[in-house]
Amino acid sequence: MFPLALVCGNTMVVKPSERDPGACMILVELAKEAGFPDGTVNVIHGQHEAVNFICDSPDIRAISFVGSDQAGKYIYERGSKNGKRVQSNMGAKNHGVIMPDANKENTLNQLVGAAFGAAGQRCMALSTAIFVGESKEWIPELVERAKKLKVAAGNQPGADLGPLISPKAKQRVCDLVESGIKEGAQCVLDGRSIKVPGYENGNFVGPTVLHNVKTDMECYKEEIFGPVLVSMEADTLDEAIDVVNNNPYGNGTAIFTTNGATARKYTQKIDVGQVGVNVPIPVPLSMFSFTGSRGSFMGDTNFSGKQGIQFYTQMKTVTSMWREADVSDGKSHTAMPVMK
Repeated sequence: MFPLALVCGNTMVVKPSERDPGACMILVELAKEAGFPDGTVNVIHGQHEAVNFICDSPDIRAISFVGSDQAGKYIYERGSKNGKRVQSNMGAKNHGVIMPDANKENTLNQLVGAAFGAAGQRCMALSTAIFVGESKEWIPELVERAKKLKVAAGNQPGADLGPLISPKAKQRVCDLVESGIKEGAQCVLDGRSIKVPGYENGNFVGPTVLHNVKTDMECYKEEIFGPVLVSMEADTLDEAIDVVNNNPYGNGTAIFTTNGATARKYTQKIDVGQVGVNVPIPVPLSMFSFTGSRGSFMGDTNFSGKQGIQFYTQMKTVTSMWREADVSDGKSHTAMPVMK
C-alpha cells in the first residue's frame, strides 16, 4: 500500500498484524535501502490501542485495512465516525466452478495449488470447489494430487505448505473440519493428524478435503483460513452460479472450462468482484484495482489501480477567470460567471 500512498503525496503509518510483523519489516527495510526519506513510511506495533490510535488521530485522514470481518467492520465504523476515508478488505469464501469440459490435468493442478498453497492462509485461497455434472468423477484424482504435497517448515527445501500461524489457528481449523464431518460431509482426505519430523509440536495441518458439503454447514459458512478444500456438486452451471451468488462474500471466484460461451455467461452472471477464467486466484496486476465486493469489502473505492489513486488523493477543483477587462471594470456582477 505505501508505494501508491507516497506517489500520491502522502506519508504512511503501517500497523502490521501483531502475529506476523516480519514481512512488513522486511518491506520497510527495503524501502529505506531504496532511499525513501525518513518519516515517509512509519511502523507502529500493537493491538487494540494501536488500532484505536489510527482510527482516532486527527492527523491520519485515510485508513486502508486488510484482515478479518470483525476487525474490518470495527475499523470501518470507528474510522468513518471520525470523518476518515476508509477501505476495509475483509473475509472471503472463494469458489471454483469446474465444468465437465475443462482441461482436467490443468484444472486439478490449479485447484490443488490454489486451495493448499500458503496453507490456505490467504484471502484469495480457492477454498470451495463446485464440481458440475460429470466433473465430480475427478475428485479421487484431486485427492491423490493433494496427498503428494510436502508439508514442512517453510524454510525447508521442497516444502509445498508450511504451518498455520498459531496453535489457536490450528485448533480452529480442526474444529471446523470436525463440525463438517458431524454435519454430514465426507472427509475424503484428513490432514489433521499429520506430524512433521523435527517439528512434532508444530502448528501443521495437512491438505484436507471435505466432500458433499452443504451451504448450511458451518465449514461452508465460515472462512476456514487453512489447508481445507470444501467440495460440492451441482447438476448445472446455473445451479453453481446460484450457490456462489447466495454466499455473502464477493472477493474472488474462478471457472474452469474450454467453452467460451460458458465462460462469458459465468463472468456476466456472477456477483463477485474478481473473476478468473481458468485462473484459480484472479488477483489483478497492480495497475488494476483489487475489486472485492459485497461482504468482502466496506468502502467506496478499492485499493490498487485507478481506484487506489483516487483513495489516496484529495480532489480539489479550482475555477479561475483572467480577462483584460477586469483591470478597469468596476461594476459588480451578481449573476453566475459565464464565458463570453
